[in-house]
Amino acid sequence: MRTSIRAVAVTAALTTAAAVLAAAPASADRPGAAELRVATYNLSLNRAAEGELEDDLSTGADPQARAVAEVIQRTRPDIVLLNEFDYVEGGVAADLFRANYLETGQGGADPIEYPYAYVAPSNTGIPSGFDLNNDGTVGGGDDAFGFGLFPGQYGMAVLSRYPILEDDVRTFQNFRWKDLPGSLLPTDFYSPEEQAVLRLSSKSHWDVPVRVGGRTVHVLVSHPTPPTFDGPEDRNGRRNHDEIRFWAEYVGPGRAGWIYDDEGRRGGLKPGSAFVVLGDQNSDPVDGDSVPGAIQQLLDHPRIVDPLPTSAGAPEAAVLQGGANASHGGDPRYDTADFADTAPGNLRADYVLPSRQLRPVDAGVFWPVRSDPLSRLTGEFPFPTSDHRLVWVDVRVPGGR
Repeated sequence: MRTSIRAVAVTAALTTAAAVLAAAPASADRPGAAELRVATYNLSLNRAAEGELEDDLSTGADPQARAVAEVIQRTRPDIVLLNEFDYVEGGVAADLFRANYLETGQGGADPIEYPYAYVAPSNTGIPSGFDLNNDGTVGGGDDAFGFGLFPGQYGMAVLSRYPILEDDVRTFQNFRWKDLPGSLLPTDFYSPEEQAVLRLSSKSHWDVPVRVGGRTVHVLVSHPTPPTFDGPEDRNGRRNHDEIRFWAEYVGPGRAGWIYDDEGRRGGLKPGSAFVVLGDQNSDPVDGDSVPGAIQQLLDHPRIVDPLPTSAGAPEAAVLQGGANASHGGDPRYDTADFADTAPGNLRADYVLPSRQLRPVDAGVFWPVRSDPLSRLTGEFPFPTSDHRLVWVDVRVPGGR
């Protein structure tokens, strides 16, 4: 049975997708287990107009929704962040996705239930009232607080098989970019009036505590803006860097008293708390257009472990597709997104980064090789699911608080 949603504001390569199932941790299916599978998936389940996603999820027959649901059923995470999942007030879209797709077996996979879910508004598509792209007119997606053609487009949702402590959730949708100390905010591009209201999060930042046995795990989720679609001021690249930096500051080691959430509470995460950073960070550590060192703010953080999830399908795709992939400096085993081959090529964009208390025991990227029957779920452009791949990490959760 589903609960209501509160709408406030690998290291080893997997040669076949079947290996994902074989590696599934003992977790919610077997009470008392010590392992937890956490995943992030930019499933591109966004639509061009308000209300379309709700319509598509109402029937149980949408081909893309069925395919992305099957990916989740095949990997069976205990907690999963869905990026590019349009926000619908009251959690209606998340309820429909669970009831009509995840709780119905797709393509021969077993159904999966997520009794708990969390959704909240996104900055995407919310008018700012300013000409944020300096094109001489006010209005449209580029002048919203986060790019979007309607409020909530490209939103996100957290699904969990463990209880979400909703009263303790913190959201940072309204945190202003200028309030990040030492930010990369391009002050020569934005007027003082724009700087006074511009929000840091292109979607939002959420701290979603989940109770796993006797331990609380803070699920820190976001979806920073792509570091492109701008000009020489690099406003999106700078914002991407600082959206990533927010979590690096939030988890310490300092108390970060300048941080404030949407309820006015101040400070970062309590020292010693277990956490995992999830999301499409839109930043590759070697290739692509992000500000140098952007994702390293998390990868090199003293409180964070990078499990380095891999797949066998990604390096195969890099060779077969060629183009920009041939000149990349990064190892294609770690790629999580199949982008345009001319530029930027395939990149590592999606991350599951646990704190050091949560020891990784396995990890992977759902990117089957072409000969695997389940490659029908990833495919090539136009993709049956998404240009991103689901990334999962199994962690061992210690007991205690």
